[in-house]
Amino acid sequence: MTPLSRRGFLSAALVGLTQKAGRPIAGGFVNESHVAGHQLRDGVRPPAPTRQRRASVVIVGGGMAGLCAAWRLAKQGLDDFVILEMEPEAGGNSRWGENEVSAYPWGAHYVPIPGAAAGLVREIFADLGVYDGHTWDERHLVHAPDERLFLHGRWQEGLEPAVGPTRRDRDQFVRFTARMAELRATGRFTIPMAVGLGPEGVPPEDALSMASWLDRERLDSPWLRWMVDYACRDDYGGLARDVSAWAGVLYFAARDADDAGPLTWPEGNGWIVRRLLQRLGTRVESGQLTYRVERAGRAWRVLTPTTAWTADVVIVAAPLHVATRIVEGAPPVRVTSSPWVTANLTLEGWPRETGFPMAWDNVVFDSPALGYVVATHQHLRRHVPRTVWTYYWALAHQPAAEARRWLLAQDYATLRDRVLDDLSRPHPDIREHVSRVDIMRFGHAMVRPTPGLLSNPVWRALQDGQDRLFYAHSDLSGLPLFEEAQYRGVLAAERAIALLTGRR
Repeated sequence: MTPLSRRGFLSAALVGLTQKAGRPIAGGFVNESHVAGHQLRDGVRPPAPTRQRRASVVIVGGGMAGLCAAWRLAKQGLDDFVILEMEPEAGGNSRWGENEVSAYPWGAHYVPIPGAAAGLVREIFADLGVYDGHTWDERHLVHAPDERLFLHGRWQEGLEPAVGPTRRDRDQFVRFTARMAELRATGRFTIPMAVGLGPEGVPPEDALSMASWLDRERLDSPWLRWMVDYACRDDYGGLARDVSAWAGVLYFAARDADDAGPLTWPEGNGWIVRRLLQRLGTRVESGQLTYRVERAGRAWRVLTPTTAWTADVVIVAAPLHVATRIVEGAPPVRVTSSPWVTANLTLEGWPRETGFPMAWDNVVFDSPALGYVVATHQHLRRHVPRTVWTYYWALAHQPAAEARRWLLAQDYATLRDRVLDDLSRPHPDIREHVSRVDIMRFGHAMVRPTPGLLSNPVWRALQDGQDRLFYAHSDLSGLPLFEEAQYRGVLAAERAIALLTGRR
């Protein structure tokens, strides 16, 4: 293990001084996989594979959906399967890194306490020893304080602005909260989303943006609008004007307002990935780029540069913009993917600050980014001199394709300094304490639930799959959430089991 990331995760290392005064800062880009992704996009085909192998089920994609599909197959006693993962490490947006200070997330970093509709989430956490059927192991619940907001030059507890909003603004916050409670009570907004949609299918809120919904509700407080915009950027990588009202409302109405969570770990949802990988062992093959899935009579052939797999059933657990390019006969579907930047900063000491003390989640008001989480917050040894912060930045303020091009054109030093400049607002001496900044660029970090997505006939058709081939990804829900990835993975696995065993 290197101090950069586990198992040599780093793809390029750059060392130097920041442009402003401070200690030398090491770091670089991590896991630069866009070259392989662009080869798939451009239809580049490698030489024909020389090896032939067979499995009852081949799972393409080792993100959370693919891992949960495998979890379900194994739990039901079907062991003849393999997961093919393009990246050097499985986990997708739940991958993690690790250095001598702490493990830390590269993407998803928590799971809310599941509500009544999310029985599968409770089941997997029971399997992992986090839930006994009645009580959540408190070691896995976020430690207090859980969140704070930097506003007017100091930190405050919680994310709802405490200083600045007028009485009229406060009245709108109260009205918004009451409206969410009403919508929660309808049972239409659930996680997983399929439970709440019912046979009628497309909810009316899918037809307009969250910003338009706020207009309709006469909720125009700039403070409330900031909070809703932050929520849409946080979960979907887009502004309220670009996210459907259905998804925007679901963010607030699908969760219990006063649950004890969320569940979190130093490595974020990498904690879940780590334990699933331990169980799945050699059935997960990383560094295997699937470039073609094609019919072979009643079976399917899955091609990688080294191996041609024959499978009775295929589960394609890749994002839809990838899946529909590699699967023979797949209908093309247009979904918007949100670009994203994550930076992990190693600090040799804690910067100065004013106001409410350090929390797990730390948000800077009116920042283009989303703030940072503290990887060491869950450590039992809390008062230690060194720490790791994970900084999240959804590129939501420009069209997604334009933001992707901008992101790919940036060099490491430019992005590093943008991160440090933003953090210098609440922490003016940040550069005196940071010794390393590693950055991961996600060109297609997550699906953005744009208005009209749920009524797109091609998107809906993909949920049915093809003959003996099933898609499994949170893209099929239009919501980039752990619960949705798990649901889609388990659903595909159960369909595969039914085919292979004759059960219906």
